[in-house]
Amino acid sequence: MPFKTFLRSADTEATEITTALDKSNGIITFDTSGNILSANDQFLRCMGYSFEEIKGKHHRIFVEPNLHDSLDYKNFWECLRRGEFQSSLYKRIGKGGREVWIEASYNPIKNRQGVTHKVVKVCTDVTERHLEHIDLRGKAEAISKSQAVIEFTPDGTVITANENFLSLLGYTLREIEGRHHSTFVDPAEHGGADYRAFWESLRQGRFQAAQYKRIGKGGRVVWIQASYNPVFDTSNRLSKIVKFATDITRQVELLDQLKALIDNNFTEIDAALSAAGRQAEDAAQRSGATQGTVQTVAASAEELAASAREIADSMIRSRQAASTAMDETGNADRAAARLTEVAKAMGGIVDLISSIASQINLLALNATIEAARAGEAGRGFAVVANEVKNLANQSANATAQISKEIEGMQAVSSDVVASLGNIRQATSNLMEFVTVSAGAVEEQSAVTGDMSTNMQNASASVSAVDHNIGAINSAITQIASAVSETKEAAKVLAR
Repeated sequence: MPFKTFLRSADTEATEITTALDKSNGIITFDTSGNILSANDQFLRCMGYSFEEIKGKHHRIFVEPNLHDSLDYKNFWECLRRGEFQSSLYKRIGKGGREVWIEASYNPIKNRQGVTHKVVKVCTDVTERHLEHIDLRGKAEAISKSQAVIEFTPDGTVITANENFLSLLGYTLREIEGRHHSTFVDPAEHGGADYRAFWESLRQGRFQAAQYKRIGKGGRVVWIQASYNPVFDTSNRLSKIVKFATDITRQVELLDQLKALIDNNFTEIDAALSAAGRQAEDAAQRSGATQGTVQTVAASAEELAASAREIADSMIRSRQAASTAMDETGNADRAAARLTEVAKAMGGIVDLISSIASQINLLALNATIEAARAGEAGRGFAVVANEVKNLANQSANATAQISKEIEGMQAVSSDVVASLGNIRQATSNLMEFVTVSAGAVEEQSAVTGDMSTNMQNASASVSAVDHNIGAINSAITQIASAVSETKEAAKVLAR
């Protein structure tokens, strides 16, 4: 190819490259003092200016004021004037004080004499990406400050670890760098299927998080709450495993102490519940027996109350009968008194009849004397007088007999009056006894009725107690079940 053709071809290619860069990057040109010569639209949009606003101004309008006179800023331009290339991530200030982050390269352009006569800056706005990076870095630093962090290769080899992790396990980075994760695991777990499955799961990109028992330097047991996080590169290949951990050794120790305390307390609770269950069962049996006894006593009390009521009724009737007997005795006493009076009256009549008989007898005697004087003429009168005398004698004899009978009747009447007096006194005593007994029976009947009512209430109360004991027994069973479940939950908590 002829040289001129080559030059034209090279110029064309350079133009095409420049055009492509101009479309995708911000481009600005400075003289060697830093004054702006030109700027493309990408750069102007990035900084928020128009070209007229920045033309001929110094590069420092895009730099924080505190850097304007700094030694670093002076050295930066001195290096460019010497033709030294500069490339980095830069913080710049756009219009209105807006922060802009750019990935930029400052390219010194030399003339044919090899002297730098201008600087072309090619940049890309990475503000959003950089802020995201700062945010992620800030989070990572915050996590690193508060948590133990260690990184492994996919096969479990230690890459690095922060100070929190090293302090937690008691190692220096040099002591663990390049060693396998199994360094921190109980030797009994090294060759186990679970441990192999753990790392296989991580290599497959599956996140792992749990509480883990780890072994620190010198065999010290450490408990951690940790997450193992698979990290992938831009090609979605697993590049490493990052582990974030928090020391929970003290909590686990407290949980172990709590578990021991819970086990001890639950043992005591179990014993208490067993004793309470036995007592409740025994109480239920005794309550059942007591209920039967109380019901029997209540039935007996009811029968006793009924008997007391019958006795009270009988005593009332007895009091009424005694009262009637008392009244009849009084009537008989009065009749006997009248009989005595009649007997006395009859005695007077007998005396009168005896007196009359005596007079008749005396008249008969006189008549006989007179008849004797009269002789034959007085014989018939003498017969009559004799008959009158006989009748007078018979009357006297009959009167004497009647008098004896009346005396006997008076004696009997006196005996009857005396007996009736004794009967009246006995009946009065019986009346008083029946009255007192009736009052006592009535009082006993009332007491017995109250006792029967109370025993019925007691029977109902015992029944309620029996029901409540059954409920208590059921509650004890439920409590025992709840305690058992709580015990299992405490075991889970202690793990």
